[in-house]
Amino acid sequence: MTNIADTAKTAPLTLHNPAGLYDPAPNGYSHLGMVAPGARLVFVAGQGGETEDGRLSPDFAAQVRQALANLCTALAAAGAEPRDVAKLTVLIVDHDESRLHVLGTELDRAWGAAMKPTCTLIPVPRLALDGMLFEVEALAALPA
Repeated sequence: MTNIADTAKTAPLTLHNPAGLYDPAPNGYSHLGMVAPGARLVFVAGQGGETEDGRLSPDFAAQVRQALANLCTALAAAGAEPRDVAKLTVLIVDHDESRLHVLGTELDRAWGAAMKPTCTLIPVPRLALDGMLFEVEALAALPA
C-alpha cells in the first residue's frame, strides 16, 4: 500500500481524508491537502457572485454558482482546473446549515466526482458589495 506522504512528494497536489476523522465529503471539502515541493502555486483572489457585467443576483444559490464559475474562469487563466485547488476559503453572509447544503451541492456541480479541496468556511456579517452573500478564494498547485 502506498503511503500518502510518499504520494504527496510526487504529485503536485494530494487530497486525503485520514482514518479517525469524519467524512467531510457531504459538506464539500477534504481534511488534508498536501502540496509537493517545487509545485507552482496559484493564488486566486476572492470571487463573488457577480456576472462579467457586474450584476449580482439576490439569490444565495445563484451567487454561489456564479462565484464558483468565476473561480473556474480565474483558474483556467492560470492553466489550472478545480481538481488543482488545494485550499478554499469561503465567506458566507448570514450562514446557516441550509447555506452549507447549497455550498456542498454547488461544489459537487463544479468539481464533479473529484475530491473537494480543504476548506475553511467563515460566517461574516457583510462582504465588500451591497447584496453580496458569498465569496470564495483559492490556492491551487500545479506542476513546476
